[in-house]
Amino acid sequence: MPTPRNDTADRLYSLIANEEDARVCTDIPEEACREVPRNFFLILGSNVLTKLGDLLISPKTVLAWLLSAIGAPALVAWLVPIRESGSMIPQMVIGAWVRQKPVRKWFWTLGSFGQAASVVAMAASVWFLEGYAAGGSIIAALIVFSLARGFCSVSMKDVQGKCIPKTRRGRLSGLASTLGGTATVILTALLFWDRGDPTIGFYTVLLLLAAALWIIAGFLFAGVEEYDGETGGGGNAMAEAFNSLSLLRDDVPFRKFVVTRALLLCSALAAPYFVVLAQKESDIGWMLGVFLLASSLASSLSASFWGWAADTSSRKVMIRGAAMASGVCLVVGTIALIDGTETGSVWFYPVAFFILSVAHAGVRLGRKTYLVDMAGGNKRTDYTAVSNTVIGGLLLVTGGFTALISMVSDVAVILVLGLMGLAGMFSALRLQEVTSD
Repeated sequence: MPTPRNDTADRLYSLIANEEDARVCTDIPEEACREVPRNFFLILGSNVLTKLGDLLISPKTVLAWLLSAIGAPALVAWLVPIRESGSMIPQMVIGAWVRQKPVRKWFWTLGSFGQAASVVAMAASVWFLEGYAAGGSIIAALIVFSLARGFCSVSMKDVQGKCIPKTRRGRLSGLASTLGGTATVILTALLFWDRGDPTIGFYTVLLLLAAALWIIAGFLFAGVEEYDGETGGGGNAMAEAFNSLSLLRDDVPFRKFVVTRALLLCSALAAPYFVVLAQKESDIGWMLGVFLLASSLASSLSASFWGWAADTSSRKVMIRGAAMASGVCLVVGTIALIDGTETGSVWFYPVAFFILSVAHAGVRLGRKTYLVDMAGGNKRTDYTAVSNTVIGGLLLVTGGFTALISMVSDVAVILVLGLMGLAGMFSALRLQEVTSD
């Protein structure tokens, strides 16, 4: 049954949308259109809470510190690949399963609860195990976390596509990133300001707080009013998953998008190497908080701009984000190659990292909005699952390739990724426009 209208949500939504519903609800049913304001804010709240949770268990900061602190530093290298690829690679199978259900919000809710349980398991590992036993348990929990995240990733795009009009999805994602980024800035300042080396107990509290955020987010998302959608793939999920791969062969616009997205991985892969170069010039204890703040500020200041721009042309957002990412990588790499890693200014790498983070926010939001807008119905779930599975595999391959290059030179990695981003920009120029008013 439809939920009662919420006048407050309607008024707030009208301020954000800046248009009457009749002008924008062209690709979702009339009954779903009536629920847009309430669903908009429920999805927004869920996204903001999970973004805060992501900060509190960041593999680049919190989990990396934990593994080193408990005596398992050799496992640090597995954190980012498992965190990212573990949620992407199984998505063809996950997508085939999700596609069979007319209502898909429950997959996101259960995925959010699964992430919360995994984070609690990480916290328990620190207290009940030691050394590599504790580290291995954290890695195992991270694998489960990534799988649960895969369910959220597949179902989110589909639910958003069914519940939010086409020209309002970009600003939903942008506003979520802006609010989440602003909240992370405040939270980072409160938790890490003027703090020395935090204790294991302190970081355990962070993990438990993150788990609580995912639980609340799950309950919020369960309140989304989602109407039945298309179903398909009643056969075996694995067989349906491999059948979905034919999209790469038969669907030319989708194949071009996947190629572009693969090249745009540069904006994510380059960030750790900016930190590595900064470590060689400055004390890491002081710089760590600066990089965390730079990332949060970049998201909070740029995401809404990217979101509004994506509602006009998500393709152009990808182009601009790719241009920024490749440009900053090539500039940083060239300066480091000519003058060495010591630039003479402790702010050089944080500022460059901030610009790269702004670019990454654009790339990420642009390609998410593009994917949702380029397909409807069941195809949206297939597109999400196939592209994420392929990108997850390529992420492992590209990560291994950059790891080999880094054995020679970190600067070389940044330059190669800069050229990769430049190729991604030209690839995005070849994409079709999919956003329409």
